[in-house]
Amino acid sequence: MSNSPESQDPEDLRITRLNVGRETSWVQPDRRVPYGHVLYAAGTLGCAPAAIVSRLTALGYADFELPGTPLPLTADRDDALLIKEEGYNLSWLELGKPVSLRHILAAAGRAGRSPADAARRLTAFGYAVPAGRPLPESPETRDLALIRTDGRGDGEWLEWGDEVPAHHVLSVAAVLGYSPHQAAIRLIGLGFRLPYTPEPGDERILGYGTGHRIWPSPYSAVPSGHVLDVARETGRPQAAVVARLAELGCRTDAPLPDTQEKDDLLLLSQELDGRAPWLPVNGAVGVQLRHILRASLATGRTPAEITERLATLGHWLHGNAKVPAVADVADIRLLETVDRSFLDNVHLEHVLRSASLTGRSPAEVASRLTALGYQLPDEVDYPEVRGKVAA
Repeated sequence: MSNSPESQDPEDLRITRLNVGRETSWVQPDRRVPYGHVLYAAGTLGCAPAAIVSRLTALGYADFELPGTPLPLTADRDDALLIKEEGYNLSWLELGKPVSLRHILAAAGRAGRSPADAARRLTAFGYAVPAGRPLPESPETRDLALIRTDGRGDGEWLEWGDEVPAHHVLSVAAVLGYSPHQAAIRLIGLGFRLPYTPEPGDERILGYGTGHRIWPSPYSAVPSGHVLDVARETGRPQAAVVARLAELGCRTDAPLPDTQEKDDLLLLSQELDGRAPWLPVNGAVGVQLRHILRASLATGRTPAEITERLATLGHWLHGNAKVPAVADVADIRLLETVDRSFLDNVHLEHVLRSASLTGRSPAEVASRLTALGYQLPDEVDYPEVRGKVAA
């Protein structure tokens, strides 16, 4: 049997061979005619689906996929596209099988419709859309990605009524540009269950960063400075803030002391201004000595006192570091030119770079870095001559 329909009449070809975007839906006399083809032909030609069935029957087509309910009187072409399956090859949604949530959200997204509208239209066409499932009345193109267990493109699809873990909310929010609270509200609107009830205050509890990285991910820890800031602003006990973060799928990067001191927020802020961005705990090399010296100048407390308090707040200083008795602006300037940690060796090229940026001699730089705890293993006679400060 040829793949071409028996009739070559142009009017008949308009019914048996349909262009659906870049794809083609063909019907063959020896195969069942999909219901989706009937509806799309009706929508394309502006006639009733029953008229399409009659014409195809007259052309010799005898096997049709049709619903057990009366055919709709009309079919809009855009409505018919709701029945198109996702895939590399053109296929139509089958009658008699429960319609998946994934299909409804994909079809609604393609058509720019709300999930509720797409579900109602599919039901009117005779498809088995599960009854009693709430769906949003507002369109949202990101809905399909919300229900993927890996928002970056892999993983399975969530299905009607699944319970969604808190880490999924954080993951899809990070990928799709939602706040976690917005993602949680939309997932509930799609009929999913969460292990917590979203609250308006969650926006403040979860928003700790700056710029485009304001929200946590499942792989990040919330800085303790943020917890103290939220507790101060909202009047909630810091233990309650930590507990709510845990319910939302987040952990803090350090344990918090029972008693808060007036300088804690300043010490925990990267810019020493008591505001975000907050100092993250560095589990590999510890807090920077430069931060301790700057905090000493900002608070009037000794570097040793700052070091002790930061350790209480979870920010430890590497054991190789040697804390000077007094904070010196010259030391801070020198440390700003050093891109090595106390775990790294400082070599000749690093000393020369710092010397050129500070206007100090290589010998002065090497001596001072050694006094601050850096390891300079090279046997080098560093010159005492000072160069010009690099622009």
